Amino acid sequence: MRPLNHRTDFDGSWTGTRMPLFMSRMARRMTGLVATASTLRLPSFGALATVVVGGAIVYGVSAGGHTAAVMDGFGQPLGFSIEKVSVRGNSETSEIDVLQALWQTGSQTLLSLDPTEARQTLESMPWIDRASVSKIFPDRVTIDLNEHRPYAIWQSDKSFYVVNREGKKIVPYMPGRFDALPVIVGEGAAGAAAGILDDMEGFPEFRARVRAYIRVGSRRWDLDLKNGVTIRLPEEKPMEAVAQVVRMDRENTLLERDIAMVDMRLSDRVVVRLTEDSLKRRKQRLEERAKLIKRLGKDKPV
Repeated sequence: MRPLNHRTDFDGSWTGTRMPLFMSRMARRMTGLVATASTLRLPSFGALATVVVGGAIVYGVSAGGHTAAVMDGFGQPLGFSIEKVSVRGNSETSEIDVLQALWQTGSQTLLSLDPTEARQTLESMPWIDRASVSKIFPDRVTIDLNEHRPYAIWQSDKSFYVVNREGKKIVPYMPGRFDALPVIVGEGAAGAAAGILDDMEGFPEFRARVRAYIRVGSRRWDLDLKNGVTIRLPEEKPMEAVAQVVRMDRENTLLERDIAMVDMRLSDRVVVRLTEDSLKRRKQRLEERAKLIKRLGKDKPV
């Protein structure tokens, strides 16, 4: 038995016996490859030039950002020019604005129009929430729009915006069309308004008396009424406090009195603050009452 590290050295028997056979086989294989290659038809110089030049043009057009223009150049003679654009679902956005946004993509034919790019361009417009763009060959584009719904007017510092239910700013507010929308005020008010506005639906008459919903400390709400009275609601269970105010007003005409604020934040009592004029009148009445008592005391017989 040979050891595992045994090394076999080539001797003269390889050169003398096996080498001629190996060289003969290699010669036959090379001859066969040459014969096969001779039967293949080499491309002409014109074909090679066309491939090389065409590849260079495609690379140059793509790198230079001219792909759309080149595709439009091919598409227009073939009848793929955009001739008809159908717009559906728009109310606040005019068709002219939609068409201008579509032309901003730079596409003149259906071949170069990228529906994704066109959709993103449309959705960047103020009123458009979602958009879909469909190509209908040979020459038509269909655009379906879902617009934001105006939900409230949000005052942030000294600026006013029309916002949707989620609190997203749509457009700056201008007096006129949206005056009937509820007004919400303060940092974080836009995103939190849906909760209290939905809850106030249960008190329609009282809700009609609210001028603004003021967000305080990102935790609770104050209600600013149209007659100048402020209702301070608690952080927890604010609608129970609203129901209590409505009941007190029904029974005692609370909100018709000369008051400035009703504080409902304390669970065990209601705090009412009078207006400045009411305080002055009350102070005057108390002073007059004190004078009257003093005078009656002097006139009393001994």
